[in-house]
Amino acid sequence: MTSSPARLRADACPGALQTHSAADGELARVRVPGGLLTAGQLRVLAGAARELGDGALELTSRGNLQLRGLAAGSAAALGDRLATAGLLPSESHERVRNVLASVLTGRSGGHLDVRPWVAAFDAGLRADPALAALPGRFLATLDDGRGDVTGLGGDVGLLALDPGTVALTLAGSDSGLRTTPATAVDLLLAATRALLAERAAQGGTAWRLAELTDGPARVAARLPGPRAAAVPLPPAPATGPVGAVTQRDGRTALVGVLPLGRLTAAQADLLAGLADDVQLTPWRSVVVPDLAEDRVDDAAVDLHRTGVVFDAESAWTRVTACAGRPGCAKSLADVRADAAAAVAAGTVPDGARLHWAGCERRCGRPRGEVLDVVATSEGYRVGRALPQSSAG
Repeated sequence: MTSSPARLRADACPGALQTHSAADGELARVRVPGGLLTAGQLRVLAGAARELGDGALELTSRGNLQLRGLAAGSAAALGDRLATAGLLPSESHERVRNVLASVLTGRSGGHLDVRPWVAAFDAGLRADPALAALPGRFLATLDDGRGDVTGLGGDVGLLALDPGTVALTLAGSDSGLRTTPATAVDLLLAATRALLAERAAQGGTAWRLAELTDGPARVAARLPGPRAAAVPLPPAPATGPVGAVTQRDGRTALVGVLPLGRLTAAQADLLAGLADDVQLTPWRSVVVPDLAEDRVDDAAVDLHRTGVVFDAESAWTRVTACAGRPGCAKSLADVRADAAAAVAAGTVPDGARLHWAGCERRCGRPRGEVLDVVATSEGYRVGRALPQSSAG
């Protein structure tokens, strides 16, 4: 039996309207279910970053976006822009729309296309007033069978086992519950409601399903449906795809890594001019799909000139960092500048994943085996620590 830690404060994850006060101004987090953005939405976000923020967008480990350096009181202006672009369809539910979807789903790999699941689950969340009470750290994962997002710590999730069979996952484990693609979202919504009910039964303070005493088992017990023997689930991959990927239809998708997850307004405008839609990934990269053969090289060159990385061997596929100075008052160092200097100097060990953190909290640390580079009052301390999940 697992124990449930007592949370002494309510979850305070920032949103688009509920901003967080940082050393460099207000921080807003915009939920992007499935990481799916239209070109028009990208242009709106670029304009908001340029005119309201510090000129850039930050990709998070959940495929969401953050704007930094916002002036106090600017949340209403930002909200108006996001609502016009369809990025704020519900003020009451905006912080709980954390949904990860398989990268390149419907275009390359996987048993099925989970994009319809993304839209249906998001709509179902927003249609249920009770689900607005979910913690801001709630996460759903929609995996088309390739196993890329199932291991990323979702509270609830779907994993296609074959084209006709879908498993319900709870806190990263197979619940044993099975469904079909057509009824999968109904089961996922039922599991989300069961999570909320079990959370309330255990005091209503937990931020994640894994924090509840026997959470996965108790949530599963609240749900009807056929069951099968649980199967092992794929672990979280260390990195996502990088470079050119041939789609089923013969066109090409470009997957580029954004160093430290920073997407400038100019880069966002460039991306919006290359494709009708893009997908943000939990590895702080961006997918530009549906490129004709004669456009691939030019698109890659244009993006590379702005700093987008298409080399799967680049250290930038393995280096992450928290905000650091000057954005975070708790940070003891400008960790982003120091991480960039290490990459430029070629001092990142081959094959190692490094996370640079400005303090012991290690915000933004990715899941899995990571080497921590933690700023202290006496310089950096390098060493491994217990994996710590991040929220974004």
